[in-house]
This record gives sequence, structure tokens and C-alpha cells, in this order.
Amino acid sequence: MKPLPHVYDVHLAGGPTGYARVSLEGAPELRAAPPRDFDGPGDAWGPEHLLLAAVEACFLFTLRAVAQASRVEFTGLELSGSGTVDRAGGALRFTQIVLRPRLTLGPGADRERAFRVLEKAEKTCLVSASLATPIRLEPEIVAGG
Repeated sequence: MKPLPHVYDVHLAGGPTGYARVSLEGAPELRAAPPRDFDGPGDAWGPEHLLLAAVEACFLFTLRAVAQASRVEFTGLELSGSGTVDRAGGALRFTQIVLRPRLTLGPGADRERAFRVLEKAEKTCLVSASLATPIRLEPEIVAGG
């Protein structure tokens, strides 16, 4: 890892109507718009989806590091996440995020250690740790072959 602090830059361009374009140097541009629940078209990444995607991607990348350090071999991760938006404390906000990782273990891997690795990945992911929203983990572990 490079020395801290790290600074990340993202650019957004848009007008009074239509889609926004989210970009960062060296990566494909994303098209963004409000989701259908907020009267958007429903065919582009919304801020709510981007937040969940950030939590999920961070979870995977943190899991890789934690699993390697813990010597837990896994062969795959399928991760679905859902976020609930509601009124709380007088504001509209995410009130809960649920992560449902389905971890496939390598041969001879210890299931209990794998559960602990999943929990540690959720707790130490920098995106999740930066949010005030509670995150609930509903893991499933599958024996690999």
C-alpha cells in the first residue's frame, strides 16, 4: 500500500435534466440518473446503486486481504446487497444495508475461520467503516471441491 493519505478524484458532468456522466481518468465513463423510485428512468446507475456497489467492491477487496492474512483459501464470492432508504432522524437516508456473501471455500478450508474472515472483512472495509448506516451480514459458506 502506498503511504497515506490517499486522495481520489472523480468528475461528474450534467445539466438541468437528463443523465449525468461520471468519470475518472483511465476508467470507462458511467451514466448516472436517479432510480425509478425518485422518478428517474431506471436504466442508469443511481447514487443509491453506486453506494451499494462501493460497499460490495470494498467488501471483496478487503476479504481478499483478510483471507490471505488468515490463510483461508476461497475460490469464489457471490455477493448480493440491498439497501433500505427511509426517513430517519428527520432526513431521508439509508437506514440499513444487508450484505449476503456466498463464499466458496477451497479444499480443506476451515468453515469457522471463513465465517470469522467474512465478519472481519465487513468490519474493516474502509467504505463500510465510513458510513453511519448499520450493515448486516448474512453469510453462506459453500464447500469447494
